[in-house]
Amino acid sequence: YEREPDAVEATEAMFQEALFGHSPAAEVLIAAQGGVSIGFALFFHTFSTWTGRRGLWLEDLYVTPEARGSGAGGALLQALAQVALDRGCPRLEWTVLDWNTPALDFYRAKGALPQDEWTTQRVTGEALRRLAGQAA
Repeated sequence: YEREPDAVEATEAMFQEALFGHSPAAEVLIAAQGGVSIGFALFFHTFSTWTGRRGLWLEDLYVTPEARGSGAGGALLQALAQVALDRGCPRLEWTVLDWNTPALDFYRAKGALPQDEWTTQRVTGEALRRLAGQAA
C-alpha cells in the first residue's frame, strides 16, 4: 500500500524471531472472520520522558482489501487501545503517510489527532554507518 514493494527486506524467519523468539521485539493482534485472518495490528512499546511511562507504537495496521469496511480495522484499534490501558500506557501513537486520505479520515473518526509540530527523522544505510563513526 505504501507503493514501495521492492523496499521490503523482512522475511518470514525474521518475523518469526521478532514476534516469537527469545526476546520478542513486537507483538501482533489478529482480526479473523470465520476462522480466516483478515487483518492485523503490529505494535511495540515506546517510552516517554514526558510521562515517565511506556506507550504503544502501532507500526502497521492492515486489513485485507476485501475485508475493508467490515469493522475489522476499528476493532483492531479498539483492542489495541484496551491493551494500552491495561498496561498503563498513556499513549497510542503511529505515523500515516500524508497522501493516505482514507487512512487519515479513518483515524480522525477514531479520535486521533495529528502531531503537526513533530517531524519523523530517519538515518539508514551509509548515513547510519557514518553517524556510528564507521568508515565507508
